[in-house]
Amino acid sequence: MMKQMIHLDINSQIGSCMPLTMMRIGTIIHNIELKPGQGGKLVRAAGTSAKILKEPTSRYVLVRLPSGNEKLIDTRCRATIGQVSNPSHGARKLRKAGQSRWLGRRPVVRGVAMNPVDHPHGGGEGRSKSSGSYGRTSCTPWGKPTKCGYKTGPLKRKK
Repeated sequence: MMKQMIHLDINSQIGSCMPLTMMRIGTIIHNIELKPGQGGKLVRAAGTSAKILKEPTSRYVLVRLPSGNEKLIDTRCRATIGQVSNPSHGARKLRKAGQSRWLGRRPVVRGVAMNPVDHPHGGGEGRSKSSGSYGRTSCTPWGKPTKCGYKTGPLKRKK
């Protein structure tokens, strides 16, 4: 038994951290660096893993991330072999509303349930779909539209 342990390839041991050049195709990895020496940035959440898709022969390796996206990463970047522990983290049920508050999550109240002073969707007799005239588009509490591709974030700077 001990002789078999000695002959095991260190590259295939779960939990070992090494550059992507030393890993084989199809290896399951996590805690991946984006730039060499920067420290792990990708695939660190509970129960997640990524997979090496192409042999690391050139300067870049093709990796499939948990989102399904495929990303080229420098072969000098390091990663840890295996999957992150605690895969049932997302399946945990909260026992009471207070437990959600302990996690820093505040209650979500619909705009339709508010008064007109609090939200543009508020007010009306009974369950009205919009305040004022019918056909008003969905909007944020500050009146900005939320649908039809309306850009709400900072616009990309032109070169």
